[in-house]
Amino acid sequence: MEMFENRHISDSQAATSEGMAADNPLSLADLYKRNLERAMACNVDIAHIARSQKLPPEKLIKFLIAAEGGPLAKELHRAGIDATPAAVSQRRRQIPPAVFRKVFLDFTSSSAYGQPNRDYKGYRVLACDGTAVNMARDPGAPSFVCNNSAPRGYNQLHLSPLFDIYDRTYFDAVIQPAPRKDEPGALLEMLKRNDFNRKTIIVLDRGYESYNVMAHLMNTSNVYFVLRVKHNHSAMREIARLPMLELDCDIAFTISTTQTNEDKRNRHIYLPQPKKSKPGSTTRRARWDFPSPYTMRLRIVRFQLDNGNFETLATSLPRSFTVDDLKEIYHRRWGIETSFRDLKYSAGLVNLHGKRDDFVEQEIYAALTAFNFTSRIVQETVVQQPTDGLYAYAVNFKMAVTLCKEFLNNPNMTGKEVMQKISRHTVPIRPGRQDERNLRAKGFGWFTYRIAA
Repeated sequence: MEMFENRHISDSQAATSEGMAADNPLSLADLYKRNLERAMACNVDIAHIARSQKLPPEKLIKFLIAAEGGPLAKELHRAGIDATPAAVSQRRRQIPPAVFRKVFLDFTSSSAYGQPNRDYKGYRVLACDGTAVNMARDPGAPSFVCNNSAPRGYNQLHLSPLFDIYDRTYFDAVIQPAPRKDEPGALLEMLKRNDFNRKTIIVLDRGYESYNVMAHLMNTSNVYFVLRVKHNHSAMREIARLPMLELDCDIAFTISTTQTNEDKRNRHIYLPQPKKSKPGSTTRRARWDFPSPYTMRLRIVRFQLDNGNFETLATSLPRSFTVDDLKEIYHRRWGIETSFRDLKYSAGLVNLHGKRDDFVEQEIYAALTAFNFTSRIVQETVVQQPTDGLYAYAVNFKMAVTLCKEFLNNPNMTGKEVMQKISRHTVPIRPGRQDERNLRAKGFGWFTYRIAA
């Protein structure tokens, strides 16, 4: 798998540089489309599969990126592909999900090349969180979940991405079967396989609260973190001892995997290690990948919300970042939650076209690619604002996805044309709106109920 980890692709970056020449009439949307097609063509060779005149691999990859939520036969007709759904399934078995992942990474890297850095005080801000992708029921698949709350069982994959909050694109992603879901482990995997050549802040919610995660983040070059932590009875020991009031202080403590008398005298924090644990074990709180004893220093910031509740953040950022800066950075973390909504309901990840685990992985990477492709074009689209209107207006992302997928399928549509169409579909920005989250379980949208899609 090492061959898929290189985030720098000179061919695609060269194509971007050529297209940005002053005498080149192509729009940025045309260049993004060219970069995506180049990424698909370059990675087909990795698959080592026989070519088909009717359905070559790059055509199939492009079809899945541009597909919408209708039945497979209808989507093939819409894309102008003369092939049956059965032929598509046969071809999909020959392409591993790693090829789709490489297309996603290559396009993301190449489309960012030469673009202005969208950041916060010179730091790129990435958020990490997880979301579930529901699938068709298959008791024999690794993704099958069966427990007391769901005795009949269901299938689900878990997606853990790094999302660039200010650039509105996905940076990397890890996909795991739901029974083996491990969000902290997915974050550590992405830390290991990426080179962070820019100063980067990773924003995390309480699900990533562990000594091991914080130690890995502090030992990764150019990486800082802002992590929301608990402050009740289940909080980390040194944080639980702090008074419940607004503060900004530094704490230091020592982690130990032993419990000797000297460790107890020095008040080390003891992390018990299971005797049969292996590297990469999914044990959350006890996982520890560093020497023992190990000293850690954190900056703890606690502030009060408008409703009177307190929030506590642990961070490795320097004092040049004020409390207001940290509040703003953590507030921006909500961008990854809204991106999941757009990924599922705008890019169409809730309407899958396959049942197998590897087919769903293909479609997850295809949806991530479609999301980034649309986001890049939306960023370059100019929206005319009303001179005397009540609200400012932004692009309707759902319509933008539809138009960008049409742009991919239609060789006669120009980048300038698709950007003009996108600019005509807008929604008002209403700041300060709040609504209670309506969380409820959602099942898989079965294929027989998509006739009108």
